[in-house]
Amino acid sequence: MSSKENIKDLGLTKQREVVLQVIRDKDTHLTANEVFDKAKQLLPGISFATVYNSLRYLKETGLIGEISFGNGASRFDALTSRHDHAICTNCGKLVDMEIELPAEIVKLATKFSKFKLESIELTLRGLCPECSE
Repeated sequence: MSSKENIKDLGLTKQREVVLQVIRDKDTHLTANEVFDKAKQLLPGISFATVYNSLRYLKETGLIGEISFGNGASRFDALTSRHDHAICTNCGKLVDMEIELPAEIVKLATKFSKFKLESIELTLRGLCPECSE
């Protein structure tokens, strides 16, 4: 499903439309609190619980992606196709990357983890250009 698909054509509630619009309108990966702050500007009566439930629904239906790094705050992504990320260990900036991983990496990951892999995503950690200056 294209991230440019008309939101009105998806048959969502007004609240879910607003949450999806907020995520699609940003080039960054927002936390639930950030989505709530932006959604409240567009729909002043929206509650945090409604935003949270909308995020869960949109994720379950494949309209958005969720990125969890184990630090407690998930971030939400308009790009739902397979892709990788780089995260700044200083400021938390998160950027999308599309890297084609060699088949050998998948084989090695399977061998060492003993998992039957469903997907593999690469996360690079380090300093973004602004923080490394």
